[in-house]
Amino acid sequence: MSLTPEQIATYAADGVVKIPGAVSQDQLGPILDLADQQLTNPGPWVTDSNPGATEERLFTTRYLWQDEPVVKSFLYDSGVAELAANAMSSQGARFYFDHLLVKEPRTDAPTPWHQDIPYWPFLGSQICSIWVACTEAAVEGSSLEFVRGSHLWGSYFAPESFTGETDQVGWTADFEGEKCPDIEAARDDYDIIGFDVEPGDALLFSSWIVHGSPANTSPNRRVALSTRWLGDDAVWHPHPGCDPTITDDDTTAVAGSYPADDARFPLVFGASA
Repeated sequence: MSLTPEQIATYAADGVVKIPGAVSQDQLGPILDLADQQLTNPGPWVTDSNPGATEERLFTTRYLWQDEPVVKSFLYDSGVAELAANAMSSQGARFYFDHLLVKEPRTDAPTPWHQDIPYWPFLGSQICSIWVACTEAAVEGSSLEFVRGSHLWGSYFAPESFTGETDQVGWTADFEGEKCPDIEAARDDYDIIGFDVEPGDALLFSSWIVHGSPANTSPNRRVALSTRWLGDDAVWHPHPGCDPTITDDDTTAVAGSYPADDARFPLVFGASA
């Protein structure tokens, strides 16, 4: 699947575009099975607000692709890398990391409003995420919401820790900068758009857009797999307060340069910058 000109224009203007049926149903079952496995036996890079609970639990796990064939197959076989390159008007798409997200039924905690880019050791306008719904979710069931056009504000808001980060508490505190506005307290002041999704639908959005998700008030589990992609203008930019999972010691990438490290950030689609 490739994006239409209209979808590319929507992404450029709004910072986000919904792609119905982006991923085949055959690829979703193994991801749902992996979610069950991770809830019981999680990997090392986990956020878990209420371990073991079947309600009121926000669970995420990251960087699974090198050890989990299901995730690696998804990266190379689902076509999401091409969608990322299309949206970013980039010749290629390098993979940054995977993020499996589970919000159990009746989980009151929202995902706070934030930008992704300050959390990550990269800079560039061609950096995006593709959030694939593995279960049905309405906005009331904790699908994502976005401040339309906020990727064009030129803002770089300070990252803040989400709850339950057992292995990295406090790393965002090293960042000094402006806090993200309290969008929730002044919703009418912003152009907020949300998306109801069916399994296989994708939300493709800029790393610069302000976004979040409300509580899961539904009786159903919400599962999504988000993959993060680097385009031609991305540069390696480790900085205080960013994700410490991959540092200068873990990559051949050079600060200020395109991250042509095929071991850490493999080129999945197209040509290298």
